[in-house]
This record gives sequence, C-alpha cells and structure tokens, in this order.
Amino acid sequence: FVKMASQVGKAFRIKGTLLMAVIADAATVTGMLLTGMGERNHKGQTNFFIVEKDTPTADIEAALEKMLDREDIGIILVGQSIAERIRPKIVEHEAVIPTILEIPSKDQPYDPEKDTVVTRAASILWGADTGMQKLKEIKEAKGVVKK
Repeated sequence: FVKMASQVGKAFRIKGTLLMAVIADAATVTGMLLTGMGERNHKGQTNFFIVEKDTPTADIEAALEKMLDREDIGIILVGQSIAERIRPKIVEHEAVIPTILEIPSKDQPYDPEKDTVVTRAASILWGADTGMQKLKEIKEAKGVVKK
C-alpha cells in the first residue's frame, strides 16, 4: 500500500492508503496477485486487468481509464509491451497520482527509452538531448541493444 496524498501546489497531504494496480499478461498479473496485491472493492471493481494477445486496444485503454479515475489507486504497473499499445493514453496522463510505471514484459526486454517516467527523469537530470543519449548508453551497456 502507498500513503494516499492530495497535491496542494507541490506539497502532498496524507489522507490514507492507496492500492497498486497492474495491467499485464496473465503470468505477470498472477504473480502480482500471489503477492497479495489483488483487490475487488464493494462495487466489484478490481485493481488488475489481464491482457491476452487478442485483447482489443480499446479494452486496455478502458481498463486504464477506469484505474486512473479511481481515487484508491496510487500506482498503476503496466507491462511495457502493453504500454506500447496504449502509449498515447499514457503520455497524456500528467498527474503524479496515480503514477503509471512500466514494467518488463515476459515477451520482450525492457527498453528505458520507451518508458515515459524514465525519459522524463533523464530529461530533468541531464537535459532533453543529453538525457536520451544517456539512456541509449545505459541500454547499450546492459546489452539490450547491440551496436
């Protein structure tokens, strides 16, 4: 659980606790549920959504929108291969809470250059152009991309 906060300027006031949510493939969601993070509230809403290969993009976007609208969710974990399918929705979300974090997918390696949170952080740390170059260097050093 994450402490619930409301933004007032740049400060946050603690109000309670928030849930983590996950949108990913069945294996990833199952693993998260086994950790005890799964929840079904009194309205029947869950904090997880399983995406299969044939799941329509519109359904994934709708699941993300429902999670973004919930006041009891603070972090939404999205498998990176699924995030690629709904990238415009992720990019347009600018609120701090809930935060959308991309996680590795079982079917492809994690690419920090595609992760909106990581690219924003790199831009803040090193500047827009230098930040993207640093991410490429990190990715190459880890062997994700071969020269």
